[in-house]
Amino acid sequence: MSMSDRERELVMAATEHAQAVKKDTKEFITTAMLQLLAKEKLSALTVSQVCSRAGVSRMAFYRNFEGLEQILYEYYKPKIAAVFDMLRQNPEDSVKFDFQLRFFNTVRDFLLLSYERGFEPIIMRAFTEEMEKFYTADGDEYWTAFMSAGVYAIWRKWLLEGQQKPLEEIMEFLKRLDTVRNQA
Repeated sequence: MSMSDRERELVMAATEHAQAVKKDTKEFITTAMLQLLAKEKLSALTVSQVCSRAGVSRMAFYRNFEGLEQILYEYYKPKIAAVFDMLRQNPEDSVKFDFQLRFFNTVRDFLLLSYERGFEPIIMRAFTEEMEKFYTADGDEYWTAFMSAGVYAIWRKWLLEGQQKPLEEIMEFLKRLDTVRNQA
């Protein structure tokens, strides 16, 4: 038995509505999570608190997320990826420096909040995944792991210590590392 055009339209409308509701639910949950994190550490939050704040059921929560960490990862990952995408598209050193400066300034607040609220491993994971993509062309997984961890550690130290050193000095150091690597 085949569906009529009208029945197909109704099925499509219902599907689109369900997708819109799912998207809204994810946004409500994410917003609630971010609002709660403004006052509490991640370790103090519960799924029930987030659901209550978002006005959704626990079932709705688990249809969209596996846990609280996934909310943060899905929220911050695209923000970090967008800056790395700009870096990959502009390989010139002068442009890279401008983008890296923008990156440090853009993501500074993410790192500081993640440090204060106990979800820094989530930011580090997203950062490391993007660094791995950035260095994949080298084909040396050890160099990639070294640079990922090293750049994150430098960035973290620079931000947490109040950006005392000029960013140019840090960038020069990273350039020297790349030069040493290329000469080996």
